[in-house]
Amino acid sequence: MYEYLPLIFGFLSLCAIEIILGIDNVLFISIAASKLPKEKRRKVRIIGLGLALVFRIAFLFSITWLTTLTRDVITFSSFLGLDLMLSWRDIILIAGGSFLIVKASKEIFSMDEEKHAPTVKGVSSIAIILQIAVLDVVFSIDSVLTAIGLVENVWIMVAAIVVAIIVMLISAEGVSQFIEKYPSLKTLGLCFLVLIGVFLTADGFGLHIHKGYIYWAMAFSSIVIILNIRQKERELARAEKSHAEVESRE
Repeated sequence: MYEYLPLIFGFLSLCAIEIILGIDNVLFISIAASKLPKEKRRKVRIIGLGLALVFRIAFLFSITWLTTLTRDVITFSSFLGLDLMLSWRDIILIAGGSFLIVKASKEIFSMDEEKHAPTVKGVSSIAIILQIAVLDVVFSIDSVLTAIGLVENVWIMVAAIVVAIIVMLISAEGVSQFIEKYPSLKTLGLCFLVLIGVFLTADGFGLHIHKGYIYWAMAFSSIVIILNIRQKERELARAEKSHAEVESRE
């Protein structure tokens, strides 16, 4: 019994970390799918998270190949006074981070147009799925490299990743509905995607910033916005109640 405790602890720890790392994935998928008609969104979310699961498991069973991604392949001498060495992992993080910055920034600037046209014509499910697939690859590499550093048993990694994806799949519907109901949260989510893109790009250039800073900032900002939304709802309810009382007196 006791000999299994390290495996159980490793599994539970990895599940928790994979779920936390999956927040970025769920946020991007929820916002990307919101541009589609309602009847297509759930299907796209399932496909997006399904691709995330496939990529993660495929990378896990390609650990030998994946470790080669951390070897330097490009060297820039005297880059800003430093020797900059990039691996394929770094290049993927820089490309993925840059894509996320551009994509999220474009979404922020198009928010005003979406108020008048919530579902943008000409946006196909295939285009959204391809965008999700690109980010799935980036997030999957980050996720799998974290898993490799925590536990050695590949089947424990697979089990933890499957559990994390199931949790993400269950929570994606709620996240999407919440973002759709409160547009200010969508704006906040897009701003955090820009920030995540900056962190990924910085990580690619060798500037390692702990992701905990993002998650704490995300949690604090979300709490502030939710409290503000609740306050406005209470004020609106009081105003409607006062208006109803005035009308009843008349």
